[in-house]
Amino acid sequence: MDRKSYNQRPRVLISRPIQQAVIDNISEHCEVRVHPLDEAMPAEVLTQAIRDVDGLMCVGQRVSKDILEAAAQLRVISNVAVGYDNIDVEICTRKGILVTNTPDVLTEATADVAFALIMAAARRVVEGDRYVREGCWSHWQWNAMWGADLHGKTLGLYGFGRIAQAVARRGRGFSMRILYLARHRADERIEKELAAEFVDGETLLRESDFLSLHVPLTLETRHAINESHLALMKPSAYLINTARGPVVDEAALVRALQAGTIAGAGLDVFENEPQVSPALLTMKNVTLLPHIGSATSETRLRMAMLATKNLLAALRGEIPPNLVNPQALQSGSGSANRSSRV
Repeated sequence: MDRKSYNQRPRVLISRPIQQAVIDNISEHCEVRVHPLDEAMPAEVLTQAIRDVDGLMCVGQRVSKDILEAAAQLRVISNVAVGYDNIDVEICTRKGILVTNTPDVLTEATADVAFALIMAAARRVVEGDRYVREGCWSHWQWNAMWGADLHGKTLGLYGFGRIAQAVARRGRGFSMRILYLARHRADERIEKELAAEFVDGETLLRESDFLSLHVPLTLETRHAINESHLALMKPSAYLINTARGPVVDEAALVRALQAGTIAGAGLDVFENEPQVSPALLTMKNVTLLPHIGSATSETRLRMAMLATKNLLAALRGEIPPNLVNPQALQSGSGSANRSSRV
């Protein structure tokens, strides 16, 4: 391929309209194109748009193998998220395309939403709000809207990374017992700080009053919570998911909620989002959010600025600070091996 384009300003595609300050920042160094709609680009549109760009800032966008095959000169995909299961990283690595993400900056915001779902599910906040708005509240009743205490209950965490640990800190404020399951046991200092107990899967399921999920979506974690796992939980327990929808077998969750196998759920993510199981939409014991774990103005700006830092570093031929596929650097066509005038 003719590399003359690398003597010019690199071309960057931003897959959704983001903060103007971020666009202006990138525009100082690159020729920038922004998809004008705040929705995922259709595959055929992205395939065409990506053909002659050097960098892609990926905002809530699926980037498949077929799309990547059309990317003749793409050097970096800067994903504005912690998770990157929306990108075919294996193909990127094979083609020498660097993939980056935005960890750390959304930890606290996502932990806030996870704990908000815990509280909303336990105290029937959304159900109560609807009850008042629909004019159903005519008088105070002793037996109305009973929920569950949080104080002193057991908070189980599946996964124990940054976000899970932040949720644990919030749980400690409610004097909750903290259990966790992770691939690797946490440092003793962290366990002591959070009074967190490392347990096996069965203990986590059987003893948690609130089970909050904090694992990435991988082949190993897809449907990690299925019918047999739900059957081990307390009938008074709540399932909270702010990780990735397919971590939970949604059909099995529906059956468990309908049968009273568990008491309720709080969900910010779904198996086939934005589609949601119609059964979930009718359940009073489920709190549903439209994948807004990081949706604060402060956090979204930090995410976009970190993604910009990753993007520009890669286009300068540097190793970006949040590179998720360092193997791509070994490719002869990798970003770090190309000259650039960014």
